[in-house]
Amino acid sequence: MEITIPSRLATLGHPQRLAVFRLLMRRYPDRVPAGDIAGALNLKASTASTYLSALMHAGLVRQTRAGTSLRYTVDMDETRATLGYLFADCCRGRPELSASVFPDCPEGGPEMSVRKMNVLFICTGNSARSIFAESILRKHAGERFAVFSAGTRPYSELNPLAVDVLRSKGHDVDELKAKNIGVFQKEDSPKMDFVFTVCDRAANEDCPAWEGQPISAHWGMPDPVAATGTQAQKMLAFQQVYGALRNRIMAFADLPLASLDRISLQRAVDDIAAQGHEVSI
Repeated sequence: MEITIPSRLATLGHPQRLAVFRLLMRRYPDRVPAGDIAGALNLKASTASTYLSALMHAGLVRQTRAGTSLRYTVDMDETRATLGYLFADCCRGRPELSASVFPDCPEGGPEMSVRKMNVLFICTGNSARSIFAESILRKHAGERFAVFSAGTRPYSELNPLAVDVLRSKGHDVDELKAKNIGVFQKEDSPKMDFVFTVCDRAANEDCPAWEGQPISAHWGMPDPVAATGTQAQKMLAFQQVYGALRNRIMAFADLPLASLDRISLQRAVDDIAAQGHEVSI
């Protein structure tokens, strides 16, 4: 590890390699095609490939093949090992020094579960996917969670098909509206305990860190607004995304929050993302 640490720090010391790594961290546990990475960061394909190769050589990123496509994801075990080594070596095992690095970071676990926790779902337009997620969690666990949604670039109105799906599932849609995430980044805004991105474009964006370091995860969903075909085919796309989000959100609501520490809770929400897009309509 002593030999690997300088290599990893040198690799991440390059601003654009660091940008690639940060994007993959935001998208974790997704396996992201190289072309998507290049497009999101406005890089040439060859340049993105060079940066990814360097990150793989340092052991920070893993490559997998899906058909003819190469996909990339953070090697979370090695990333944790690197951070753990730095804390153990630099802080000499003194927990009070390690804790001082993140003074505002919530501990998680039982103290989080004794109050109503704030959850924010983010997508680009805040017109369908994040609105679905907000409505589902509020309906099924609103007594335990204060639920919000927002968009990085919100549309002026909710998608009509999304509203139709929510009404058909018995959700109250009267108070729903599209909002920008800036609404939740003010001094007097609710402090978030959980922040979930539900579209790839929103996760790709390099947004400011949230105060208090909430638990975060990427639960990427295909955009039903982009569906083509007949009206019935478009409606089916919305139904499928609703069903897949409902499965993930119900799994989240069932987590034993009182018995999970912060690390276990982060792993749990990442595991929910890794379950795929199983659908129940």
